[in-house]
Parts: sequence; C-alpha cells; structure tokens
Amino acid sequence: MSHDSIPDLGTKAGRKAFRHEMRMVAVRPRRWGLWLLTAGALLMILPSALDLHAIFGWSPSVLGIMLIAVALPLLIAAAVLRRRYRRGRMTISGGD
Repeated sequence: MSHDSIPDLGTKAGRKAFRHEMRMVAVRPRRWGLWLLTAGALLMILPSALDLHAIFGWSPSVLGIMLIAVALPLLIAAAVLRRRYRRGRMTISGGD
C-alpha cells in the first residue's frame, strides 16, 4: 500500500484525495475493459446501422460478442483489485 495510515475521510480534502487514490488503482485493466466493451457494443449495432454483414469473413455480431467476452474478465479483475486495495487501505495493520 502507498500509505501507512487510514485515510482521513472526515474532511473534504481527505475524501477528494482518497477518491483520486482509488481512481489510480487498476487503471489499465479498467481502461482496456471499457475500450473493448465499447468496441463490442458498436460491433453489435454495426450490422443494422450500416447494413454490414462481414468483416474479414467474420460476422460483426460474433466479433462484438468476442470483444465483450474479453472485456468482462478485465472489468471484473479491476473491480476485485480496487476492492482488495480499499480493504487493505482501510484496515489498521497490527504489525510493527
């Protein structure tokens, strides 16, 4: 963890600092997951919007489902990492 003490959530500045700290946890998996989820959703909409039925021989709907299937574990992993970080940050370490 980056700090030794429990964050001060009693002040506005402390809450703002803790929100910023939480936003910095698991940035890459969250970002990649959101990009892949967005691309998958667009590929699900693409055939009906543009009358497109194949991309490199693959159905856009199948590609969209595959991207969404890859995005979901990334988003779940990001949520688990943030929860683990928050739990560790909110507990007082008994050692030392």
